[in-house]
Amino acid sequence: MDAFTRSVLLLFVLLNPFILSVYLMGLVRALSFRDFARQLVRAGLISLVVFWLFAWAGVAVFENVLQVRYFAFLIFGGVIFLITGIRLIAGAGHPVAPPRPQEDVSAAIAMPYLVGPGTISASVLAGSRLDAIQGPLAIALALGLAIIALLTFKRIHDVVRTRNEALVFRYTEITGRATALFVGSFAIDMILRGFEGWLAILPELTRTTALTSVP
Repeated sequence: MDAFTRSVLLLFVLLNPFILSVYLMGLVRALSFRDFARQLVRAGLISLVVFWLFAWAGVAVFENVLQVRYFAFLIFGGVIFLITGIRLIAGAGHPVAPPRPQEDVSAAIAMPYLVGPGTISASVLAGSRLDAIQGPLAIALALGLAIIALLTFKRIHDVVRTRNEALVFRYTEITGRATALFVGSFAIDMILRGFEGWLAILPELTRTTALTSVP
């Protein structure tokens, strides 16, 4: 499997449209297909800009703009992502309350349901694996596939909700929990990569500290 395909699949799985459809069930039930699609596309565009920014800037955006080391983000983001994955498997739901249909929900869908530690890390990884054209294209393709999957679920829900809504909801929830196993595994990998990075630069940091402390 080439780097482009791996980048698309990684981001798509981390976006997890199956479990997203469960989180956004309130919107799926309350909004028409047209309104739901409009809000979802807006959220996708917001997320796409954020993902492209991190893919283009890479590690530099953490160290030069946010003033934190990328390894620290990997560790903390991995912990948060791991907690989310455990809650998904346990059926406890997302730690953030779902958006309400009465408000403009595009920003609420984008953050934190689409933009999170895992998807940001996957965007940085895509930017480092691929060139300036393939990287943004892989991100856009993965995000587009996730949005199409959510819209497909909305269409199916509108067709069968009078008789089999509970059945569709149950199958979607089971699929989401199954993909949450990968989410937890990726979270552990984020934490391990963060610690590996810290251990790699620790001798240099220790030497620099020792030199600056010498009068």
